[in-house]
Formats: sequence, structure tokens, C-alpha cells
Amino acid sequence: MQAITGFFATIIGYPIQWVYSLVNNYGITIIIITLIVRLCLLPLYAKQIKSTAQQAGLQAQIKDIQTRYANNREKMNEEMSNLYAKSGISPMSGCLPLIIQLPIIYGLFAVLRNPLTYMTSNNMIAAVHESFLWITDLSQPDSWILPILAGVTTYLTSATTMSAQSAAGAANGMMNSMKYFMPVMIFLMGRSFPSGLTLYWTIGNCFMIVQTWLFNRKNKKKKAQEEAEAEVLRRMKKDNK
Repeated sequence: MQAITGFFATIIGYPIQWVYSLVNNYGITIIIITLIVRLCLLPLYAKQIKSTAQQAGLQAQIKDIQTRYANNREKMNEEMSNLYAKSGISPMSGCLPLIIQLPIIYGLFAVLRNPLTYMTSNNMIAAVHESFLWITDLSQPDSWILPILAGVTTYLTSATTMSAQSAAGAANGMMNSMKYFMPVMIFLMGRSFPSGLTLYWTIGNCFMIVQTWLFNRKNKKKKAQEEAEAEVLRRMKKDNK
């Protein structure tokens, strides 16, 4: 895994150096690179959201199978597999985008945590120590403000994701606990990580919150439209009788 992370970190180091040569500001460079990476991963995230929504549509049938075969785990799994197969849904399809994203995310983490290890430009030696907004040195940890922002945005990201997973019946007690544990952990880590890395995490979370809200809004409109069309068809059939 370390070799894969190093490979992606080296690759990501080149666009970071290129963007910095254009904007000449390390903080803005991190924000731009974060947005570019998130935009590139957007199709994968859209697939993940779609898979979750599809599973939500099967929730009534899933609960029925779980009730009928509560005492027969083997039969329950068989019926669940048949249900997913008939619906053309893979339960693991929602995990695939995350698996694909991980090496990229780890690589970006590595290059922002140890930038001079993966970036060869002499300009970056001074760049990583630049100030940005209230941060005096992006290579050093920020004690409070940025870690707090990272923790809060992590919670909001988890909350929006959990709402979609709850609708699909995918949420459980452990996941709900993680919603509160992760922000605290990210806050503590943010106080020890370079500010550049914490800045990346915060901006990435903000992007995730916005895109999740937009996807959920789009899905709600689509669902409302489908329900309206179904109601029209039901009334037409009733009138024809």
C-alpha cells in the first residue's frame, strides 16, 4: 500500500507544482488541486449515490425478506441475492467508488503531509512554508481554527451521508457512532498535521457537502415526479373503469 500511495503522491506532486507556478500562492494551490481532484472523482460519487438510492427503493422488499426468514440466515441471504439480481443492483457497487478513490486520496494526503518528499521543484521548498489567511506557516499545524473547521465539516459530511444511507437501510449503530467519533478524531489530528493537509480536508468536506445536497435535491425532485406520474396513471385507470 505504501508503494501505491507513493506512486500517486509523486504523480499528484506535478500538478501541484504546475498550479503553484501559475497562482504563486500555496494555500490557493491546495484549494484548486482539492477542487480538481473532487471534480475528477465526481462521476464515481454520483454512481455511489445512485446505488444508495436504488437500494432505498428496495427497502420494503428487503424488510419483508428479513421478517419472513428471520430464523433462516442462509435462506435470507439467498432471497436477498435473488432480489438484487432481479433488480440489477450489486450491493457492493456503492463501495467500489470509495475503493477506487482511496489510493488517490492517500496519495494526496502523503504529498501534502510531506510535500518535499514528492515535489522536486526548488520553488516548493519555500512555498510550503508560506502563510495563508490567519495561518502563518502552511507546513506547521494550526492550533484551533482550521482543526475546528475540519471537525465541523467532517460532522456535516457524515450527517448528510448518513441520511442517504438511513433511507437505504444501510446505517447501523456503529456508523451512527462514527458520525460523532470521526469529527473529534479529525480535530485532534488537525492539530498535529501540517495546515496544508488540514486545509485540503476542510475544502474537500465543503465540496462534498454541497455536492451531496445537490444530488439529494435532484433525487427528491425525480422521485416526486415519478410519484406524480404514477398518481396520474392510477387516476386514469380508475376513470376508465
